[in-house]
Amino acid sequence: MVYTVFGVQGIRCLKMLLFDLYVLYFSPIAIRMTKVLSRSLIFLFVLFLFSCKTDEKRSHLVFRYNEHKNIGSLDPAFAKDLSDIWATNQLFNGLVQMDNEMQVIPCIASDWEISDNGKTYVFNLRDDVFFHKHELFGQDSTRRVVASDFEYSLFRLLDDKLASPGRWVMNKVESFKSLNDSTFRIDLKQPFPAFLGLLTMKYCSVVPREIVEHYGNDFRSNPIGTGPFQFKRWEENIKLVFRKNPGYFERDTDGSSLPYMEAIAISFLPDKQSEFLQFAQDNIDFVSGLDASYKDEILNAEGELQARYADEVNMIRAPYLNTEYLGFYMDSEAPEIQSESIRKAVNYGFDRKKMMTYLRNGIGIPANGGFIPKGLPGHSETSGYSYQPEKSKSLIEQFKTETGIDNPKVVLTTTSNYLSFCEFIQRELQKSGLEIEVDVIPASSLKDSKANGKLDLFRASWVADYPDAENYLSLYYSENFAPGGPNYTHFTNTTFDQFYEMSFGITDVVERQYLYSRMDSLVMQKAPVIPLFYDEVVRFTRKTVKGLGVNPINLLDLKRVRKELN
Repeated sequence: MVYTVFGVQGIRCLKMLLFDLYVLYFSPIAIRMTKVLSRSLIFLFVLFLFSCKTDEKRSHLVFRYNEHKNIGSLDPAFAKDLSDIWATNQLFNGLVQMDNEMQVIPCIASDWEISDNGKTYVFNLRDDVFFHKHELFGQDSTRRVVASDFEYSLFRLLDDKLASPGRWVMNKVESFKSLNDSTFRIDLKQPFPAFLGLLTMKYCSVVPREIVEHYGNDFRSNPIGTGPFQFKRWEENIKLVFRKNPGYFERDTDGSSLPYMEAIAISFLPDKQSEFLQFAQDNIDFVSGLDASYKDEILNAEGELQARYADEVNMIRAPYLNTEYLGFYMDSEAPEIQSESIRKAVNYGFDRKKMMTYLRNGIGIPANGGFIPKGLPGHSETSGYSYQPEKSKSLIEQFKTETGIDNPKVVLTTTSNYLSFCEFIQRELQKSGLEIEVDVIPASSLKDSKANGKLDLFRASWVADYPDAENYLSLYYSENFAPGGPNYTHFTNTTFDQFYEMSFGITDVVERQYLYSRMDSLVMQKAPVIPLFYDEVVRFTRKTVKGLGVNPINLLDLKRVRKELN
């Protein structure tokens, strides 16, 4: 009956209006309106006469996006996955932060000093940073952040009972302490030039002791931080709402208070196709990434917006510090995996540019360089593999002659999301004389089996934790073998290990970059991996959204985002 009276478009406007009232709670009048709405169908009709205009005015105050992977925790100590990182980035701050150019800039620390030996960091804190309001803070409902709060927060990361996945960020730290309310000191075991970048991770956010100890494990759903937005409510797997923090300390270049938006509303539709449909219907403001379910709908083969979206949608893209690759388990007993000839043959045997054109609509950079992605110092265009099918055939024939194995075969394990890439490589290598069997398993099974050395050849990716090539090279250091470390291939090389350890003592940027390139080249010579492509951050927004930048670690920062009226 309601659809008969209003029509589909009318119902859509009405639903969006009710949602914004739910999020914003503008006034007692608004609350009374929702009660009346539930009692009176007649009032629905009256409200509809004004709903679309009201919706247009109010919806620009709420930034809406979907998180199809769900969110596991709002405690920054558990901000391991991108979905958790995006959410906690709106709620929490650390000593320092990263700008869109990957430069470390001040946050709660106004400035800092580094000792000549590169091992001691002294941070001076701002005096105008306050935690979000909470009754446990007493009469003022808040309190100022002091250096002892950072001491507590970092000790918390080290707590065995907490079992934070971010504990590893403290591996190079010898000690830390608050010198007074406004000064915090960290001493490292050895120089580590990338340490400031490490501190930008959400693991290192400041949290208030009294709130954490009050909630215990339930702090995950009762977060109190210092960020531009504060927690409002969370119906897990349904809706998550943040409200503007009116006392936020950062300002824009004009001196105006941040953030601009009144609220953030996160939905949890379970798949990317449904998410894109909501975006196309203007029910959410932003979609991240390019999924196979809609890539041809929104982009042509050249990676440009389809004409039907060009007037309403903006596409933002930039290099992403993410290398997509296939990895060989070097401790496998299979002769094909042990063979450097076979590993190199696969690297030479398929056209990465063609693969990106047909399977990703041109989004992503073919990985003809090494493992270090484009955009990081140390990346080299010459250390990787180009498409040379005849060389691939020759290397496979060489393997057959040396081993007497006439029909070499490897099993490649992947998830369904990357099946098309693996089948492309499978077809191409078949032309060279290598049979590749593709095995598709769930992502959780792949993750576990990869870490425990159960897969001869596996699909994987590495997204930078911090913007330094050391983070990528750590995957090949012999003391980092999985499952305890990120060396999933169990690659080992004495020269590489020596270079890796040497890099910690080099503070000169150019010298470190040269050493990184040599290390990357060493890895590629032995071919424990097959780099596929260096990903790109791709964001689609409505044209009404302004100020949503893009950065190489795909961090979502909403404090400078505005939405204009249509």
